[in-house]
Amino acid sequence: MSRGRKIRLLLRKAPVLALLLGLSACQSGNDVSEVLDPRTAGDDQAVTQAPSTPQKAITLGQGSVRVSMLLPLSAPGNVGDEGRKMRDGARLAMTDMGNDLITLTIEDTRGDPKLAGKMTLEAMGSGAKAVIGPTELAAAKRLTQVSGEKRPPVLVLAENFAGSPGIYSVRLSEADSAAAAAAALAAKGKRKFVLFVAEGGDVEATSKRVTNSLSVYGAQLVMTLPYRTAGGGAEKAASDMAALIDKPEAVIVASGSTNPSAIISPLRTKGVLGKGAALIGTSRWLAHPLNDPLLEGAYIAALDDGETGPIAARFKATFNYDADVNVAYAYDMVALTAGIASAAGPKGLTRKVLENKTGFRGSTGLFRFRPDGASERSMPFYQVKNGSLKKIEQSISGF
Repeated sequence: MSRGRKIRLLLRKAPVLALLLGLSACQSGNDVSEVLDPRTAGDDQAVTQAPSTPQKAITLGQGSVRVSMLLPLSAPGNVGDEGRKMRDGARLAMTDMGNDLITLTIEDTRGDPKLAGKMTLEAMGSGAKAVIGPTELAAAKRLTQVSGEKRPPVLVLAENFAGSPGIYSVRLSEADSAAAAAAALAAKGKRKFVLFVAEGGDVEATSKRVTNSLSVYGAQLVMTLPYRTAGGGAEKAASDMAALIDKPEAVIVASGSTNPSAIISPLRTKGVLGKGAALIGTSRWLAHPLNDPLLEGAYIAALDDGETGPIAARFKATFNYDADVNVAYAYDMVALTAGIASAAGPKGLTRKVLENKTGFRGSTGLFRFRPDGASERSMPFYQVKNGSLKKIEQSISGF
């Protein structure tokens, strides 16, 4: 058996504890890599507090595979808070499975995009076998211009990063959420879709992801309209769509950080969202109250908070606060690199292994990386009912 095929089989079939204890047995026939599902508790203690000065690099573990992690540890406000939560997620993953497999160095980007970009480039050239981060979107976008076949893979933690070959988007993006929900309705027979993208969103990436997901079912994205929420921009976009497209079967609203009601209100007023037209939202809607009657009946594909269950109790016991999605993303990426290091050794962290079509299971659910750097996730499908999310399907995905 070739070494490449052996790696794929190990990642695909081995339950995580056997995988990390020397691959002593392959007991699971699951189709998804079980590299990320530890069940042992850690006892490391930490408190998430905002530091007043830039933080020195932290080195964890003593494994032969070097991994760099770049986080905004001393950034002010929510940015720094999320960075420190990711640090704690990484620490738990190292305690659970990584200490003897990898050496993880965590460095502080201070939340500065220019510094983060510089530090990421330095990490890529430092001999690290993988880089986790940065969280700064501007820095991540600059990485897409870096060439070279021998560069290590980068697992980017920035929100709404589209990805690039070898530069992987880790977080569920609005485009991914929209595409998964659209595909779920296309699978049920919807064929004619329209997409609205709020100003500041990545119109091209979102349109491309939705188009690709619909094509699997023979459905079509007939129009994409960017819109502004200020100055009557939403009303104009709704009017333009109503004048150009007759009776769409589904309307997707990728509202970004804005309130989706701004565009949904004129769409309902103009009768676009009639009895036959479904309304599709995204995971970004969840930052706003769902008890607006305008949102009633909308479909949303989003991560299941329950997926953090395998680590939630241990994290709370160790760090004295609740794990959130930032913790889970960081935990998964450290666990992923450690699992691959165990299965394949220092040379295993390659694009070929990371892009295996089977994917991986983590505390954020099932996911896989595509050759173009985008990620695809399996997630529950919800409908807004009486101001809250009601799960209507346990698992949908773009793959």
